[in-house]
Amino acid sequence: MDINNEKDIIRLIELDPWMIEILKAAKTLQLPDWWICAGFVRSKIWDTLHDFTERTPLPDIDVVYFDQTNICESVEKQLEKKLRDILPDIPWSVKNEARMHVLSGLPPYSSTVDAIAKFTETVTALGVKLNNREEIILTAPHGIDDVIHMQVNPTPFYQENTPLFHVYQERLRKKNWKDIWYKLTINGI
Repeated sequence: MDINNEKDIIRLIELDPWMIEILKAAKTLQLPDWWICAGFVRSKIWDTLHDFTERTPLPDIDVVYFDQTNICESVEKQLEKKLRDILPDIPWSVKNEARMHVLSGLPPYSSTVDAIAKFTETVTALGVKLNNREEIILTAPHGIDDVIHMQVNPTPFYQENTPLFHVYQERLRKKNWKDIWYKLTINGI
């Protein structure tokens, strides 16, 4: 399947019953400003562009949301348990982006999409969710060109000549994405 635009990405996910089941499970939590992000979207795109017949296993499924009224980590763990009760074989990870700036050292985020925009790589700064009509919504704060052209680049917060560039470089060294997706071009390391 060719992937040329956001509609193609949405269609790719619509045709994947496993991804739809995960999106529906996350939607049941009715979290404010929720998205499933990062590898959930990126890996599907890259697996397709590499003509893989089997899904690359994901270390976790990242469900993110934004709730400034309750930033207790224990709430996130309770939400993970609820999701495990629905789909026990999924490696759920739930994070409230209203508290994540404390861990990242960046200024507080204004929304979940603001947090996604400040992920390390542009190809990871992607999220999907279901709207009230069960339609897939995609957010890509830095666009989709890098992910569909398999060009790994840092987001503006992690660019070369910034204090966080070394974080980008170290993360990519550990990920070894080229060992999985050989067509990738990794920039900046």
